[in-house]
Amino acid sequence: MKNRNLIEQSQTRIQGTLFPTDTVSEPPIDEPASDEVELVSFRELVPEIKDTGYLTHAIFAYPAKFIPQIVRYAITTYTKEGNWIVDPFAGSGTVGVEAYLCKRNALLLDLNLLLNHIMPLKVYRGKERLRETDLYKLLEGMKENKCQFIPTWSNVDYWYAPEILEVLSYYWGFVNSTDSVYATIIKSALLKASKRFSYTEDRTPKLARSKRKLKAIEELVKENWREQLDEMIHSLSLKTLRSLNDFVMYTQQHQDSSISEIRWQAGVDSSYATVPRVCDALITSPPYLQAQEYIRSTKMELFWLGHTEEETRELSRLEIPYRKADRVIQTETLDKIRDILTRDDLQKRLDSYFCHTINALENAMNQLKPNAAACIFVGNPRIDGITVELWRILAEYFTERGFVFEKVYEDRIQTRKLFGARKNKNPDGMKSEFLLILRKHAINQSSPRQCGPALEDKERPLHAPQKSPNNDAS
Repeated sequence: MKNRNLIEQSQTRIQGTLFPTDTVSEPPIDEPASDEVELVSFRELVPEIKDTGYLTHAIFAYPAKFIPQIVRYAITTYTKEGNWIVDPFAGSGTVGVEAYLCKRNALLLDLNLLLNHIMPLKVYRGKERLRETDLYKLLEGMKENKCQFIPTWSNVDYWYAPEILEVLSYYWGFVNSTDSVYATIIKSALLKASKRFSYTEDRTPKLARSKRKLKAIEELVKENWREQLDEMIHSLSLKTLRSLNDFVMYTQQHQDSSISEIRWQAGVDSSYATVPRVCDALITSPPYLQAQEYIRSTKMELFWLGHTEEETRELSRLEIPYRKADRVIQTETLDKIRDILTRDDLQKRLDSYFCHTINALENAMNQLKPNAAACIFVGNPRIDGITVELWRILAEYFTERGFVFEKVYEDRIQTRKLFGARKNKNPDGMKSEFLLILRKHAINQSSPRQCGPALEDKERPLHAPQKSPNNDAS
């Protein structure tokens, strides 16, 4: 064949990309960035987790995943069995999976509707092992399906070769009309296959068509592309089924599954929504300053899952780059950065980021019990060449409002993926990430900020996100 087989690539890099990205290894550094910071390796502190994608963690691809070792450390250090944990930036649900495995309860909130589709598989409640023969029967039925599903996406044709789009529409027509765990497993595989066989350039984090990918797909359709597509869906579905079976066996051996309650609500603007219950800890990783467009990164998946352009557009308007700050956050470190910045657009981006990130954190932290820990995992990004110490700014803000600074851990990044196909103000990436630990004072003097209506305390999504004032959509 002229091209390397897509399936061979998917089997060797099941969570990777069609085109390779640069992987950079950092030499070990033994000294922390400052005396205030404790240098650690969470992979070494949590040796029982050998693989960041163990059990169900790797079923879904998602930008900037929270690695489970950090979550496990925070859970076992700062919570007890039966405690409630809140995560207002739930992303791919890592906190929920680890809470379930550690016999804790969790409340997960996120703007991205993908969370609703992720969690039923990642925290699978089945008691019996799934049968591969039943999966194979459904896969064969999918190939014979004559019912189409076309996403309500005005330019869907722009992203696919016509013959590939036609086949995918029949496959999605089958799984979207079939209600079983096996269909949900196939759906998770179809999400990856639908992106892999599109014109999307996998080397960039956002949805973007490229000449390189166009050429690759043009060559592919001259070959046995249907066979490769079916093989990819088959192999990914089987991998997911086996992951679920491992999850079932693990939970049967290590816990009574009735102990943990995991609730999730997607489509939630955490900046304005009131957390519905008191919690024993917060464990979260807010979006980074220059990488907040998760809806745009996953909108192809959302369209195939049946969400509309209107839904997706409304959610995108609530992402940090497209909204205005409704208040200006001030701390010593943040004010110094503002004094240095000369560009108005970057000033607005900075104000928007800290306004809405702190709004969401504050909403959740107001619902913590006295002496509860807030564990916030962040990096120190650069904006216009200036390093922004997120952990320090958050610590300054919350210690002025009744929280006690306990410690901050620095975890040096061992490997990272860099996207070479885009312009990057910080091409070397971040060297470290930080876990900030704040403790809610027994008598917290801060007054709750006025928020929107309380979320419903149920295990289901909110379909209408609370809109913020002065949306600035572009």
